[in-house]
Amino acid sequence: MMLNRRTLLGGSLASLAIVAGSRRSESQTPLADSCSTGKSGWNRPDDIHPDDSLFLWPDDALDIPDGLAEEIVQRSDDPLASDRIAQNIARPGLDIFRPDVPNGAAVIIAPGGGYRYCVIDKEGYELARFLRDRGTTVYVLFYRLPADGWANGKDVPLADAQRAVRLVRSRAELDRINPARVAFTGFSAGGHVAASLLTRFDTGVYDPVDSADAAPARPDALVAIYPVVSMDPAIAHIGSRDRLIGAKPDAALTALYSPEQNVRKDMPPLFLLHAEDDDVVPVANSKRLHEATSSIGTPVEAHYFEKGGHGFGLMKTAGLPVAIWPELLWSWMGAQKLL
Repeated sequence: MMLNRRTLLGGSLASLAIVAGSRRSESQTPLADSCSTGKSGWNRPDDIHPDDSLFLWPDDALDIPDGLAEEIVQRSDDPLASDRIAQNIARPGLDIFRPDVPNGAAVIIAPGGGYRYCVIDKEGYELARFLRDRGTTVYVLFYRLPADGWANGKDVPLADAQRAVRLVRSRAELDRINPARVAFTGFSAGGHVAASLLTRFDTGVYDPVDSADAAPARPDALVAIYPVVSMDPAIAHIGSRDRLIGAKPDAALTALYSPEQNVRKDMPPLFLLHAEDDDVVPVANSKRLHEATSSIGTPVEAHYFEKGGHGFGLMKTAGLPVAIWPELLWSWMGAQKLL
């Protein structure tokens, strides 16, 4: 029987160690039971679990590559700071965080991971907790990865993003959300998923599979946090580019998968966040998208911080001005009338 993500995430750290080869011993306290006081620069809140999960696609809709079996890997040796990744995504899905009193807004989060894996805690569950505690219904998207053997691999992340928006809207009454108040957020390579959705929300990258696909895939607002954007080798995150479109893409393919080259006037409003000392994904990725979006008059708000590096999420911001970014995002969401 194939283990799914909720099964793996619901287990103790000892069981994760068997799956992932963690260096932690089985006698140590599971991360689910650890306290919330951070150390070593981490800012770790109380343990976070989704309230529900659902798969994006009907069981017979995907031709899963042979031998692809999902794994959860624990990367942190700090008992106060979980840092898990999901790799080999065989059944893409949404982990749902439901507030006690929904405000009607919905946010879909695409974590980063260089198109090699999806970061669970730092770029998924942490922001989900922040937004859920303020009344927002949150869906953390675990999307398919382009180099895992899928047919038309370069389009499977975008297909999953489009499907996620449509599926969330189709569940509006069930999840007590307003289908006209759906935002999409992406971190790092998940930021490329988001930026691709920004410019190609109506591109036909899959055939409709059920009634949910009648809903529009254009989000009502879009957030890109230290995003991979351009496939231009001068500023591209090479690992993401190589896994998505290959190491030697031609000019046409490079342009098609570079969202800053495909901006359009009917894009949703955009929020950008990046640290200028990011040595993994150059800040030029955000600045190019910012300039291109501004040039056609689409609303864009951008925040650039001197310090922060790459991959800070909510967990690695202690002592830095960039720690204020979730509040900036929350205020922007209010200004967009999502709240």
